[in-house]
Amino acid sequence: MNSAEIAKWTVAAAFAGVLLVAAAVDIRSRRIPNLTVAMLILVYVAANLLQVSPTVWWGGLAAAAITLAITYALYHFGIVGAGDAKLMSAGALFAGLEGLSLFALMTVLVGGVMAVGVIALNPKRALRGMTAAGRADGHGRGIPYGVAIAIGGIVSQVIIPGGLGAALR
Repeated sequence: MNSAEIAKWTVAAAFAGVLLVAAAVDIRSRRIPNLTVAMLILVYVAANLLQVSPTVWWGGLAAAAITLAITYALYHFGIVGAGDAKLMSAGALFAGLEGLSLFALMTVLVGGVMAVGVIALNPKRALRGMTAAGRADGHGRGIPYGVAIAIGGIVSQVIIPGGLGAALR
């Protein structure tokens, strides 16, 4: 294995690792630390400097800007948390304009499966959540959407051909 292949695998592992840490913290505390978002951005910068990024600089930045505008609006209306908006935008750097729709689709599908799971496992809690403006127990502890973002990012960028996954093949 040459140094270019090692760099590609390291970037993919760091990308997935940071997303998994963000998801784990979100499950535990329903917060996504700014440090995980900053680490994801640093991994993107390193990927570009090592020339193993799946996107060109401008494509990643454009995708992140579009995602931030949309997720900020969702945050403003209380649909997602601020950490979710930042994590999704940082993940969009890796997707670029070409892979943004796949990243968003995978994230929404995983989030939908999670929501159906919550409804199936505890319908009373889900009903309380619907009557409490999305706050399942009255304390803002709805679905940890960082999990959906992490799985959506890993699936769309590492597992499905394209993104980081294409670089590894």
